[in-house]
Amino acid sequence: MARKDRIRPLGLVDALAIVRAEPQSVLLVNTRSSRAAIRLPTASLMLDDGAIEHRVRLLRPTDELRFGLDALAETHWQPTDRKLFCDLWQAEVAAVPEFTTSTFHIVTGLLLPIWRRLPDHDCQVYRIQTDAGERIIGRHIAPTLVATMFRNLGLDDVPKLAPEDAWTGLVDGRIGLQLADGLILRRSRVMNDYRVELIGFTHAMVPRLKALGLISEIISWKLRLFIPTSEQGSAILAALLDRHTLVGVTDRTAAA
Repeated sequence: MARKDRIRPLGLVDALAIVRAEPQSVLLVNTRSSRAAIRLPTASLMLDDGAIEHRVRLLRPTDELRFGLDALAETHWQPTDRKLFCDLWQAEVAAVPEFTTSTFHIVTGLLLPIWRRLPDHDCQVYRIQTDAGERIIGRHIAPTLVATMFRNLGLDDVPKLAPEDAWTGLVDGRIGLQLADGLILRRSRVMNDYRVELIGFTHAMVPRLKALGLISEIISWKLRLFIPTSEQGSAILAALLDRHTLVGVTDRTAAA
């Protein structure tokens, strides 16, 4: 069924209040996408070699991003004046739809015999009523875990997982993805920060994977690959899934 959720973007008045309250804030504009953001300080990271990576947080009308200062310098975000910032921020807020529509999955019927086969992320029973007046009682299943539920029930018709839902589940640490060619995507804690890591690759795959947008790092003398947890992350994941088919979804909430 379709579910509608109200979107509450950060309005210009509240955004400017945050700027006034934080002396280190900087007004930014993306010279490529013409979007506005507020640069704010955030916690730094200590790297394996003992160096300190200074980071910042970019606050936007409907989300926020985090960058190391060196990484931010390589993007299209640049300081701007107050008027341009206000115009772009207000235009983006005005363009945000009042509601977002998503698919809401719920399992109904005789659940007790299959209860242990359902994902453990949300065991509460919901009572809902549709716009048409139909009343439904059942367990809610997150979009990222529908494939896991089908597999647990022994059903062959496993639905595809949309890249946007897969990306959200990976970043939140709720799922892991099993891809063709022995590749696995999962959230890993690296240098006191959560990253979306690809494992199981061979050295011959590295140039092609980096061409898709993955970044490589040498950590403890070992080559590791990550999908950047930035605004490009979902698109990079989609490109990766086009080349390496999704073959399984792992529920990681039970292990968390």
